[in-house]
Formats: sequence, C-alpha cells, structure tokens
Amino acid sequence: MKCNQCGGKAVVQMRQHKLALCAKDFLQWLPDQVERFIKKYKMFTHSDRVLAAVSGGKDSLSLWDILWRLGYSVDGLYIGLGIDGGIGYSDESRRLTEKFANERGLRLVVVSVPDVYGEAIPDMAHRTRRGKTKPCAVCGLTKRHIMNRIACEGGYDVLVTGHNLDDEAAALFGNTLNWATGHLVRQWPVLEARPPALARKAKPLCRIYEREMAAYAMLRGIEYIYDECPYAEGSKSIYYKELLNRMEADRPGAKLSFYVSFLQAKENGLFAPHADPNAESLHACTTCGQPTSAPGECAFCRMTLKVK
Repeated sequence: MKCNQCGGKAVVQMRQHKLALCAKDFLQWLPDQVERFIKKYKMFTHSDRVLAAVSGGKDSLSLWDILWRLGYSVDGLYIGLGIDGGIGYSDESRRLTEKFANERGLRLVVVSVPDVYGEAIPDMAHRTRRGKTKPCAVCGLTKRHIMNRIACEGGYDVLVTGHNLDDEAAALFGNTLNWATGHLVRQWPVLEARPPALARKAKPLCRIYEREMAAYAMLRGIEYIYDECPYAEGSKSIYYKELLNRMEADRPGAKLSFYVSFLQAKENGLFAPHADPNAESLHACTTCGQPTSAPGECAFCRMTLKVK
C-alpha cells in the first residue's frame, strides 16, 4: 500500500476518505484537518488564549499536541477525580498528563477533587441521589463545573475538549433515538459563551475519527492511559459506538456522513432557535457565582453541601 501523497510506504489507511498516507504525511495531514475545522466553525484564533481539558487519554493529549504544533497559545487542565478502580486510574492519568506537559514545556493546571472538595468522586457519589447506581452523573457535573470555573477565572477565551467524531456521532445517535430535542439543539462544534459566566467551548476533533487519533498518538510517541474509566463499562455511549462501528464496517464513512449531514441540516434551519427548552436566561449561583438555570444555588453547590 502506497502513500497517496509521496508514493512511499503508507502506514495509515482511511477508507472513509479513500486515502492512505505514510507517517510523515499523516502527521502533517491530521493537524491540517484540525486547523481547517477550527476555521470552518470559527472556534478560535491564534490570538486567543485556549484551555484544553486533558484526561491522560489519547484524544485530549493528542489535541493538546496538535494545537501546540499549530502555534496556538494553549494551556492544559487536568482534573483529578480520585478514581482507583483497582488500577490506580486517576494517579496514572495524572502522571502521564504531567509527563506530557513537562516534555513540551507546557503549562498544566491541576485540580484535585479530593483535595479541594474533601472526597473522591466515587465517595461523593455514594452520598448523593445522582450517584445511586454509578458515579457518572456526579463526575460529569463536577467536571463541567470545574472546567467552566477555571476557564473563566483564568481569563481564557475558549475551553476545548477532545471529543472526536465517534463521540459526537454516538451522542447524536442516542439523542436522535430518544428525540432529546434540547441536546440536539445544543449539539454543535462550538458553544458560545453566555452570561453570567458560561465559558465558550469548542471541539476541534469533532470530525476526526477515533482511529485516526489513535494512529496520531502512536506515530507521535504520545504515552497515554489505555484503560477506560472503570465505571464506563455498560454505558449507553459505548453501546451506541458499537452499533455505529458495525455500520462503518459495512459502509466506510457512515459515521462522518451521519454527523456532517446533521450539522448541514441545522445550518439549513432544522431546529428553530426557540426549540431548546433550556435556552432561558442563566442566573449566578448564590454560593459560587457560576451559571445555573434557576435562581439560587447551582446543582454542584447543592451536591457538595450534601457531601459536607
């Protein structure tokens, strides 16, 4: 198999793009694609300060590496959740993230949930109704709160996450099956900032396959944690990904077509602006000052009060 650009030996074949590339051309092609989508969806510019949420996994670390290589001013944010799962999951994630940042001389902000809030995510979840079966809801609420707070307090122009095409297609698939209109209205590569203190968010990898990100991490020599979160087993998102992978195997490009067609339909007026039931004005939490949909304390502060 030959590289379609230089004629050398190809190491990555992307059937969905009808493209095969050698290591050198692939490591140039992928950042170029990310840059193209950053510009297409007007995510941010080279004059903006960018905060990348990093977990120690291949997608977020590779995204940070790509943005750094492209010349963006980008810092990292790692949130230590205190999850062990018998494999020291959080400790290993933090070690790899700090190693990545140190090797490149990049600034990393570390927030330890146990140190700041007194308990690890699994323990916190056991004390709340949100974590009655799994701590995922508590984890998601906590990460969103911390990411938004650090982005706003640090004066960053945009917060970026490593959600790839597989993540976005799985979310779209699940939301479409359940006609979760609120989520469908809000799903987009960029979410604009909203007062009183909701940070701007962007997903530069939204049109990049997970397999492409794995190839990038391997070819760049990025060491990342291979294990999934111990609580991810049996999640709906993984189930949706498996179903989409079967479609992709039969019809390469199915996931990309599904997601891009959705974005095009939205641009053509699929959803009216008033279709989002959660689009009402936001309020400042009376305790932390972060945005909440209802007057008073936000859900995060109510949860941590129960923990205390």
